[in-house]
Amino acid sequence: MSTERRLVIKIGSSTLTTSESQVDYKFLDNLADQVAAVIAQGWKPIIVTSAAIACGLEYLGIKERPKDMPSLQAAASVGQTALSASYAKALGDHDILTSLVLLTRRDTADRHAYLHARDTFDRLLELNVVPVVNENDTVSVEQIRFGDNDTLAALVSCLVSADLLVILSDIEGLYDDDPRKNPEARLISEVNRIDAKVEAVAGDSGTSVGSGGMASKINAARVLMAAGIPMVVCQGRRPRVILDAVEGKSVGTRFVPAEIPHEITPRKLWIALGDASRGALVVDEGARAALVRGGSSLLCVGVSATEGFFDDGDIVDIKDSKGSLLGRGRIQASHDEVELALGLNRKELERNRLLSHLADRPLVHRDDLAVFE
Repeated sequence: MSTERRLVIKIGSSTLTTSESQVDYKFLDNLADQVAAVIAQGWKPIIVTSAAIACGLEYLGIKERPKDMPSLQAAASVGQTALSASYAKALGDHDILTSLVLLTRRDTADRHAYLHARDTFDRLLELNVVPVVNENDTVSVEQIRFGDNDTLAALVSCLVSADLLVILSDIEGLYDDDPRKNPEARLISEVNRIDAKVEAVAGDSGTSVGSGGMASKINAARVLMAAGIPMVVCQGRRPRVILDAVEGKSVGTRFVPAEIPHEITPRKLWIALGDASRGALVVDEGARAALVRGGSSLLCVGVSATEGFFDDGDIVDIKDSKGSLLGRGRIQASHDEVELALGLNRKELERNRLLSHLADRPLVHRDDLAVFE
């Protein structure tokens, strides 16, 4: 793997479009200037972009965003081509070659496809290409969508072992309150740990053209911090904002991982981001301590409740009694089995012919568990 510094730049729809939800080509030209500048500093950038649907609606002359899926996917089909051409022109003016990479969860839920995607990114960067990445909205349906490009950007950052993710947003960063409602809200310049307080100040999507909000950015930061990858959320239209971020200047909110991150292998990163969670396990305080501080696997006796419906082999969230997300892992039992086992101790499980296999076997093995705290 290359030792050169790798930078992922995520651009939200509200940043990339005008107030009329049309692509802002002047912004693209400015973006290209900054990308060329960071390349000159030795960075290998990857762009994760939004706005394919908005771009397609513009080209199709459709003023209001449709609500039916075929129209949205048709707009995405037109928009992907037009948006890709716009990036190619803006960066081509600096003699920078681009490529288009379209992904869905179907491409990353499969372990082999995930690794092939990683190898493709590695080779593109070796060839000095700037990949332009987007979700494949033309074929995506709810079951295989990432849901927002913050998650996609985090996945790409983990895929390429990025040194930094910069999210260009329509707000300055994370505030201690909603700045749209409270003029006294203060910007949080640095976050070292995502706890209940940080989660509480993250709201929903605030724009009609985007699908992500601060909550999705917090979820992305949680995984990246466990992987040892810093992330900056900043006002995308601020002058020199990308250059300031890569130079370590105070801009927006910087999510800083621990000096010694969790032992989190590529497989665990894939589990954390590569596939959608099918449900959740709520654990008691003893299990929480064993997972976070003890490096243990999760046993059935530590589970106090379940959420959703999952099968053996699915990805599930691990939550504590307060609802905070501790991690994500691949479960080795079905929802029905876990529900039947709730409240039983080890000896009671051993005596139960239907559930005896859960007495000693981990529900989620440590090798299949990504812990975020």
